[in-house]
Amino acid sequence: MADRKTPMQDGDLIPLPVAAGTLIEAGKMVAVNASGYAVEAADSPGLKVMGRADMRADNSGGQNGDLLVTACRKMAFKYRNSSTHAVGLSGVGSSVYVEDDETVAATGGTNSIVAGRCIGIESDGVWVEIQ
Repeated sequence: MADRKTPMQDGDLIPLPVAAGTLIEAGKMVAVNASGYAVEAADSPGLKVMGRADMRADNSGGQNGDLLVTACRKMAFKYRNSSTHAVGLSGVGSSVYVEDDETVAATGGTNSIVAGRCIGIESDGVWVEIQ
């Protein structure tokens, strides 16, 4: 056996290649699609939430991977609470679901895309821990 120099990278800020024809606005929830390209989070099939967009990435005129967006994760972010399926105090500690790129809900929509775990509720939003 021999020592191994194992490469490492920061797991809190991760660069993700942006999908073709996609605009990701800073502060929105970022997900990757089934092909591994970044898109704004939505209740769409196959998406996996990766974090919060740390910057704006406008790849609306580009091809897959022409731009990178930095996703910030391993933190809690405050997002809007759903007006139709609001996360209540009993939801603290539970998974919350993507309603759109800046709103979470207590129950999953058509595709039940998990945004993260609720760690707090305030009058103006839900604190979501995204791992």
